[in-house]
Amino acid sequence: MAAAFCLFTCSAASFRPFLHDISTHSRPILTYTHFGMESYPQNPSQDFPVRYFKASAFSNADGGSPASVSTPLGADDCSSGNEDEGIEPATSFVIGNDITLEEWQAWGTSSQIPAMVKKTIDDLNLLERELEIKLNFCTPRGKLQGQERIEEDKKHRATYKDLLDSEQKLQFFTARQVACRLLGSRGYLCQNCWLPLPDCMCSNLIQHSLWPGIRFWLYMHPKDFLRKNNTGKLLWQVFGKEAACLCIFGIQEHEETMWNAFKLAGRDKVWCLYPDTNSNVHCVEELSIPKHVVSSSDESLMMDDRLSLNFILVDGTWRNSRAMFCRLKEHAHAVWGGESLPCLALSHSNLTVMHRLRPQPSLDRTCTAGAAVQLLYDLCLLEELEPECLDQSAKALENSLDLLLNALSGRRQRFGKPIVRAQRWKENV
Repeated sequence: MAAAFCLFTCSAASFRPFLHDISTHSRPILTYTHFGMESYPQNPSQDFPVRYFKASAFSNADGGSPASVSTPLGADDCSSGNEDEGIEPATSFVIGNDITLEEWQAWGTSSQIPAMVKKTIDDLNLLERELEIKLNFCTPRGKLQGQERIEEDKKHRATYKDLLDSEQKLQFFTARQVACRLLGSRGYLCQNCWLPLPDCMCSNLIQHSLWPGIRFWLYMHPKDFLRKNNTGKLLWQVFGKEAACLCIFGIQEHEETMWNAFKLAGRDKVWCLYPDTNSNVHCVEELSIPKHVVSSSDESLMMDDRLSLNFILVDGTWRNSRAMFCRLKEHAHAVWGGESLPCLALSHSNLTVMHRLRPQPSLDRTCTAGAAVQLLYDLCLLEELEPECLDQSAKALENSLDLLLNALSGRRQRFGKPIVRAQRWKENV
């Protein structure tokens, strides 16, 4: 019985030199790289990102890992290769204004703007005024350019050092990651599919309703937030934000919302898809679906969170997932009086189409969306859930994986990169 369920996709920031030639007047802006060219609209708006030559070999958003976790939060994923599917152009962004609630929620969440994320952006605004220069972010990873990178690095490290509580350090680390990625992605990534605007796949994506008795929780590492090749985002793109909720690791407001929902539902309706060898892992076939959940109307299920079946998908690198899962277990012990977090094992792990682009370390591991697809196929075999047509929901999610693969593959081809990467697993695993 295979037990692999999560996609962990963070990679090291690498130095990729590039050359950009910005045309003048009303001609299209052409962005050149060593391998290809991107075309942007004519007569771009005033806030359209400027492309320029400077590049940094260092990720300004990567400093400082919380002392409370045993594995480094900024660890690289040996299975993912470069973070970017192609050479990444630089984005020049002038802060000058705040993140609005509408903009924040457009990135995939229905929550309010987290307090520490807002404070981080306010601090960057303050730094810009102090330095009397414009802060330029390079790529969606949120790297600053030039002298301001050095000044901001000094400031954030001093702040991190003064934090004595490990929980505060984690929240500071996460807020800084999220804020810098938000600022670096403005005007470059599509807010819905997290792909560069020329590669946006939203027009081809078909949404599908999920049986309201199921709710997915995407427990995402901040370094997976706004990653182009992240597959967890597909769940709320296909099923909607009510069916698939984003919870960012280390964002206090997100985690409180998630655990409040779990308290309402009760331990018997919460499961985590994670291969924990130290816990009692259950098969989907062993699940006991409460009769009052199955017999409830769709309207009742949508109105009452106590009736939802909650499934947690840990979305980060396999290395980072250990710290994330430990945090989930600690919360479970605190909430349920020493009881462990129920874990699920899938019947088997199929190779998803994403394996061609980004192979996993072994055959028994799959991406986040792939794990959700297999879970839905397993659940539809349960007699109680057979009428809910969960297999159709699984197929809709599979189709979105195909679209994402095609978009990423087309981008790699445009930059002269191979669309099939070397296998990282052995046939006898």
